[in-house]
Amino acid sequence: MRDRSSFPLLITLGLGVFAGALDLGVLSPALPALARAFGVVTGDLSWIFTIYLLVNVVAIAVAGALADRYGRRRIYMLSMLTFAVGSAVTILAPTYEYFLLGRAVQALGAGGLFPVATAAIGDVVPPSRRGAALGAVAATWGVAAVIGPVFGGAVTHFFSWQWIFAANFPLAAIVLVLARRYVPALAPQSRGPLDLLGLFLLSFGLLCVVDGIVSMRPVIAAIGVVLLGGFLVQERKVENPIVPLSLLRAPQLAKTYVLELTIGVLEGSLFFIPTIVVAVQHVSTATAGLVAALGAATFVVVIPVSGRALDRIGSRDVLLAGAVLTEIGLAIFALGFDSMPLTLLSMVVAGAGFGALLGAPTRYLVTNETGPSRRGIAVSLLSQCLIIGQILGSAMAGSIIGAIRNDVEAYRFTYLAFCAVALAALAISSTLRARPDERAAPLEEAAP
Repeated sequence: MRDRSSFPLLITLGLGVFAGALDLGVLSPALPALARAFGVVTGDLSWIFTIYLLVNVVAIAVAGALADRYGRRRIYMLSMLTFAVGSAVTILAPTYEYFLLGRAVQALGAGGLFPVATAAIGDVVPPSRRGAALGAVAATWGVAAVIGPVFGGAVTHFFSWQWIFAANFPLAAIVLVLARRYVPALAPQSRGPLDLLGLFLLSFGLLCVVDGIVSMRPVIAAIGVVLLGGFLVQERKVENPIVPLSLLRAPQLAKTYVLELTIGVLEGSLFFIPTIVVAVQHVSTATAGLVAALGAATFVVVIPVSGRALDRIGSRDVLLAGAVLTEIGLAIFALGFDSMPLTLLSMVVAGAGFGALLGAPTRYLVTNETGPSRRGIAVSLLSQCLIIGQILGSAMAGSIIGAIRNDVEAYRFTYLAFCAVALAALAISSTLRARPDERAAPLEEAAP
């Protein structure tokens, strides 16, 4: 793709990613209104986010495999249309169960947007500009994290929670029109029968593992592990696997997937910060929200900078810088969450670290290391690692906080544990290849 064509493509892909990301945080301030509307208790409201993440895991696998077979444009547009249909179901839902069904349909569409967008960039943007392009699209995720709660709170206060989802329709229409014109239509020509059994084993295996972790049901998680074991056996036998195991045999890719899982665990640390600030410093929830927004705003500023840095210094050095800043920021919070100045400092430092870790660097690695026919599924696997890591990070924090009676000590131990995870991310990043040794061309297609 020529330079003059890149900008409209990035706008198209960025708008789609923004729509999917916005629906994660936009509902937080609307939860009390939803509880009143559907007559549900507060504990049941967690399924609004849980089901979104669960179905995202499955949708990522499906969209990545289909995009490699039928083209980026077709699957990107289908994902956006599915997202809009899910929004309509949530608005018209007569009961909480139907509302959750709508959230699941939304997630089915949203889960295909980011990996397909990343694969499309890998297809058409040259390696010399790929880092900046990935950083620009990934920045829309951070923008959604900043404005989502503010937008959702304002709409719920002045109108009603349904209008939050009504805003998705004009956004979806714009993306569909732009995608038809600017997203490349050609498929990478990855053909052969779709591995339906492998897709079933992967999808339901992941669902069971994630549901078992979230719901604290070991039996369900164990069933998921068995299904995933069957999936690995299936992938070794089938001619056209959903996840080519050759991806995991490449050391650079294997390290990247483990690193992405670790980054997801670190991202789980962000969920509890407003709660801790309210509990320890006795500030209002609005003030705590602004504290979290400061970290998200720093994240947004740093993401495009780190994307451009990828093209200059390489992924390893960007990830090392991100891991160091995240480690320092989380350590400041662990030792000083009872002080507002130290809390604000930790948000800026950790936000800068997350801006360098999340979004572009690992996707830059994967798009450089894979050929076009496997790029979609390779990026999809990366997104799945991130989501599973987020759930594991939340579960880790919840288990530590629940095990220690003294709340202050529990919070401190929790964030010291996250510091240990950041050290692990630093260690993994240090083993990646330096910029001069990174591939200038995609990895040759290896036999599964």
